[in-house]
Amino acid sequence: MFDLIIFGGGLGGCAAAMSACSKGLKVLMTEETDWIGGQSTSQAVPPDEHPWIEDFGCTAKYRQYRHEIRAFYIKNMPISANARTDGFNPGAAIVSNLSHDPRVSVHVLNEMLSPYMLTGGLTLLLETAAVSVSRTGRELHSAELVSLRGGEHMTVEGRYFIDATETGDLLPLASMEYVTGSESRTETGEAHATEEADPNNIQGFTHVLAFEYDEDGSHVIPKPEMYDFWKEYRPPYWPDQMLSLIGPHPVTLERREYALFSDGSKFPLWNYRRVYAKDQYDIQDANEITLLNWPQNDYFVGNIYDVSLEDKRKHLHGAQQLSLSLFYWLQTEAPRPDGGKGYPGLKLRGDVVGTPTGFAKAPYIRESRRIKALYTITEQDVSPESQPSKSALKYEDRVGVGSYSIDLHPSFTGVCYVDIPALPYHIPLGALIPRDMDNVLAGNKNIGTTHITNGCYRLHPTEWNIGEVCGELAAYCIRHGQRPAAVRENESSLREFQQILREAGVQLEWPDAFYEKR
Repeated sequence: MFDLIIFGGGLGGCAAAMSACSKGLKVLMTEETDWIGGQSTSQAVPPDEHPWIEDFGCTAKYRQYRHEIRAFYIKNMPISANARTDGFNPGAAIVSNLSHDPRVSVHVLNEMLSPYMLTGGLTLLLETAAVSVSRTGRELHSAELVSLRGGEHMTVEGRYFIDATETGDLLPLASMEYVTGSESRTETGEAHATEEADPNNIQGFTHVLAFEYDEDGSHVIPKPEMYDFWKEYRPPYWPDQMLSLIGPHPVTLERREYALFSDGSKFPLWNYRRVYAKDQYDIQDANEITLLNWPQNDYFVGNIYDVSLEDKRKHLHGAQQLSLSLFYWLQTEAPRPDGGKGYPGLKLRGDVVGTPTGFAKAPYIRESRRIKALYTITEQDVSPESQPSKSALKYEDRVGVGSYSIDLHPSFTGVCYVDIPALPYHIPLGALIPRDMDNVLAGNKNIGTTHITNGCYRLHPTEWNIGEVCGELAAYCIRHGQRPAAVRENESSLREFQQILREAGVQLEWPDAFYEKR
């Protein structure tokens, strides 16, 4: 019998395990791949963070995670004198102040969890997934797990459960109420909601590739089987073929030209998610490494959850073929500034993502199934058009903070980018608690957001904060014999729980310094 069972070993799951184990709970965490870390590791997405992350706006444990990543590089890599600063960025990337090799995150997260694994507080089952659960009324009791490597089955019992999977996989298994896609404007009152609810209006996903540039080499891969299809593919709202250096600007939707490498005028795709920048180190013979997660390889042809197994396999394969086709096009046909075509020196780096192919172990999922929560975060909560202050709605039951614009990528139903401002926000406890279950919590991007607000609550620091709070809440509920909803509803319990979070280093408000810096 476990005190807490966590499904999914991404950032939310890892943070939940750390906080629960630190309070003495006996915890089991499963993970479908052989790497913990989710977005940062198995999906190969460098941290997307707000501009104030170096000073405030995250939990103490997330700050430790960031510190340990930099410490790893400082200890093990010959960092050049000009790059050795407090804000050292391993990849000197555009998208992140801490763009780093996914293998470093795997190492750091394992180290952070190791005290609990070494002492038996945490059991970690890699390459394992839940296939069924036992539910009575408003409670789960047990789960049947399967090893994805060997096929062995086992049943585990728990007192509390956290769904920290990438697509909210526990929700259908437990017959819980959940939402996919977009809600109607009538239902939510959101200015940017669709007129009618559309469960298929889900953001596309991306299968990331890692690669380097060997300027004098030739590493052209065989022509991908779907290359001809993807070369001709052009969505109706796209200004050119997908396999090109042209796309819609995510904010204005106007035609935007890219360059593979920086040319001083166009947006440089290479620098966008670079994880190894050679001028950051005193090493002469190592090539730069970047990650292929760009507008041109977002896959928005079809979904991979709540569909048949045949459709899931088709779309997973299609997403891989899109990324591989873009890579092959870059090697062979991309226009160069000198008038030539192609960069044959581009070379897949499977070692960076822990696979023989160069593909990340799992696709990057932007939009999960979402619980029907005690509280649903809407656009009005975070929009500067609705909120008169410099931050979003300050919930009475707040359990964290975060910040990101509402960033929705093209969807499976043909909706292009939706990128609109959002104020620095708070995380309401009610969004983590399902309205139809008493011992289940949402620990990832499956919380009570709408399709619109998912766009700003889905990034790395917020996912971590959500998971960490779920672990703390499970421990509080077990210690006090209360259910999560009762903690939220009882003022004294809520204030006590919030104080516990503060003592654990969870920020519940934006500090005065934040307003001074804005």
